[in-house]
Amino acid sequence: MSLREFALALAAVATAGLHASVTLAQSRAAAEGKPTFKVSRTSWGDPDLQGIWDYRTITPLERRPEMGERKFYTDEEIAQLEGRAAKRLDDTPDTTVQTNLVHADYLTDPGRHVDESRRTSLIAEPENGRIPPLTPEAQQRQAETARAASAAPGGGRVDSYLDRPLYERCITRGFPIAILPTLYNNNIRILQSPGYVAIVHEMIHETRVVPLDGSAFTHIRSYMGESRGHWDGTTLVVETANLKTTPRGSTPSLKLVERFTRTARDAMSYEATFTDPATWTAPWTVALDMAARPADAGVFEYACHEGNYGMRHMLETSRLLDAPRQ
Repeated sequence: MSLREFALALAAVATAGLHASVTLAQSRAAAEGKPTFKVSRTSWGDPDLQGIWDYRTITPLERRPEMGERKFYTDEEIAQLEGRAAKRLDDTPDTTVQTNLVHADYLTDPGRHVDESRRTSLIAEPENGRIPPLTPEAQQRQAETARAASAAPGGGRVDSYLDRPLYERCITRGFPIAILPTLYNNNIRILQSPGYVAIVHEMIHETRVVPLDGSAFTHIRSYMGESRGHWDGTTLVVETANLKTTPRGSTPSLKLVERFTRTARDAMSYEATFTDPATWTAPWTVALDMAARPADAGVFEYACHEGNYGMRHMLETSRLLDAPRQ
C-alpha cells in the first residue's frame, strides 16, 4: 500500500467518526492489511499491557517548517536522519563545537530511529502536525510571562531555590511531559492488579496509580494530576485532570486523554489528546509507538532528589557572581 493510499484510508476512518474506539495505530494496521493482534489477558481478565516500554524516537513533536504539509518521511530522509542520530551518539565527541546542552551528547539517549509510523511529527492531529494557535487569552498570559522572564538575568533568578523550576529541583518533570520523548530516561513500566493500573515513569521516578472503578475525580490538584481509567476493547483509556503544573502555558482546565493499545507482543501504540479551550483554539493529539524492553532490563534509577548538589552549586555560583569585583 502506498503512503497516499494509507493516508486516504486513515482519513476515511476519521471521517466516519470512529476515533473514539479505533486508535491511529489500529487504523494504520487495518489500512496496511495487517492481522489484528490478539492481546493476552491477565488472570482476572483484563488486557495485559504489563512490561517495560521504550518510547525513544528522533521524530520531532511538531512538523518542521521545511517539511511543509508533508505527513511522511521518504526512505532517503529516514536514512539521513537516522544516520545523523547514529553519528551523534557513536562518534568521538567534538569538544570544539558548542552544543548548548547541560550534558554531553554521549551521555544522552534520545534514540536513533524515527517513529514507526514514518510521520514527520509526533503530533498526528491536527493534520498540519503542529500545535494549534493560542487563543487571545493565552497569548496575553504568555506575553506577561515572557516580560517577567526578560527582567531576570540570562539564566533566570537564582536568589533562592524557589526561583528554580521543579524539574531542576528534582521534584517533577510534570505530566504529560514525563511521557514525551526527551534526551534520556524514555521508558515506562506498566503494572496491573484487579481494578488498578500503575504507570512508573523512569523520568524523575514518578508513579501514577490509575483506578479503573469509575470513581469520580476529587478535584485535588497534584503534579501528576488525577487519573481515571477504563477499557475500550483492549485499549486502556486514561483521563487526567487537576494538574498542579500544566504544559506549554496551559491552564488548570487542561484535560488529557491517553490511549494505550498493545499492537504486537513487543509493540504498543500511545496517543495523548490535549484539550484546553482557554489555551488552544482546538484539541491536539500526540501519537507514537513504544517498543517492549526485555523483562530483566528494569528501569534506571533517577538518582536525583530535592537538595541535591546541583542546586547548592548553582546558588553558590550566583552569589559569587553577585559579589563586588575586587
